[in-house]
Amino acid sequence: MRPQSNNTCINNTSYFSSSSCSIDRRITTLSRHLLNHQMASVDSISVSPTASSDSVFAHLLPAPEDPILGVTVAYNKDPSPVKLNLGVGAYRTEEGKPLVLNVVRRVEQQLVNEASRNKEYLPIVGVADFNKLSARLIFGADSPAIKENRVTTVQCLSGTGSLRVGGEFLARHYHQKTIYLPQPTWGNHPKIFNLAGLSVKTYRYYAPATRGLDFEGLLEDLGSAPSGSIVLLHACAHNPTGVDPTPEQWEQIRQLLRSKALLPFFDSAYQGFASGSLDVDALPVRLFVADGGELLLAQSYAKNMGLYGERVGALSIVSKSADVASRVESQVKLVVRPMYSNPPIHGASIVAAILRDRDLYNEWTIELMAMADRIISMRQQLFDALQSRGTPGDWSHIIKQIGMFTFTGLNTEQVSFMTKEYHIYLTSDGRISMAGLSSKTVPHLADAIHAAVTRAL
Repeated sequence: MRPQSNNTCINNTSYFSSSSCSIDRRITTLSRHLLNHQMASVDSISVSPTASSDSVFAHLLPAPEDPILGVTVAYNKDPSPVKLNLGVGAYRTEEGKPLVLNVVRRVEQQLVNEASRNKEYLPIVGVADFNKLSARLIFGADSPAIKENRVTTVQCLSGTGSLRVGGEFLARHYHQKTIYLPQPTWGNHPKIFNLAGLSVKTYRYYAPATRGLDFEGLLEDLGSAPSGSIVLLHACAHNPTGVDPTPEQWEQIRQLLRSKALLPFFDSAYQGFASGSLDVDALPVRLFVADGGELLLAQSYAKNMGLYGERVGALSIVSKSADVASRVESQVKLVVRPMYSNPPIHGASIVAAILRDRDLYNEWTIELMAMADRIISMRQQLFDALQSRGTPGDWSHIIKQIGMFTFTGLNTEQVSFMTKEYHIYLTSDGRISMAGLSSKTVPHLADAIHAAVTRAL
């Protein structure tokens, strides 16, 4: 709307009209001033460098796909109706669908219905009950380290985040900066520890000729490692090979590490998911804790509770005394605070609720056993299918290995052939996820392996 003209004001003779006209003139003058000022400001703005046709990030090259996650990307692009994804490290039902445990659904509903729950920030270390119960689950309820308050447990972002926080803590406060990883190991391990500030070296672990453990090579390499070095150990269900030491071999590994003052750092991603028993899968860790020595442990609930997307995990550090453990916690908090401040509440609350309630805990262990049993069944079915086809070679490693993954022994060329001709997707090193198989798809995989192997002869 335009301001009232001055002509209208001349015809008004009352005091109030004169006053109103004066105000109108001032408003008109002010509006013109502001309009002129805005136009001048627009004209004076210089072109920003970021407004040019070239992006300041134009020099970046496309990054390669993650070797593991990239398998799923390629699978999703394949229109074939018979395609099969054996690269994903997540449990699938017999129908090939993601699984949410019944006990998790029950607890989640209970949490949603609790009117008293809120979304406030957690402490830096996370949910206190979750930390306490997680330590008890992996170390044992009667663990002397727990009773003596020598365990520091901090909620982290699943296993990956736990490894990263532990790695950065060691880079800041441990006198040795070198960590030895098994060869091969999970593809993310070297990246995590390098970025955390540690130097990464490897020790022999897998023997391609036997498709089993290179135990002599392991002992030799760790025996040659400098005193005090950090050693990453897979607690159970080694990823990617599925090859674990025997209890007797674990004892020899323990004696070697302790005699050379090497610091164990366990990655426990599959407790209960490998054998079906939470206690059996925790035995190697408990063996090291029982001798009173120190260690670190990264713990994940992605696999054994199916909480992949909730990113629920914990870092535990076992120290020599309660006083040291308290100081360790204070320093770990200084690692977490600038990294992600504090962890999310929902997934950890689900875990804590299940671990603290006897009935819920028992229900969880039954579902956990069912998942483990299905994977063991898939191993047997695949082995039988290859045997029935007379596929050249010894395939007994499929039923000897344990956990989610099997290192088939297939080479890169054979993997490529299976993907091209049979639309089966797996990592180039021949690792397959047994959880991605079903009774219906085992024959298709067996046909592909048979064709790939005989074609290469």
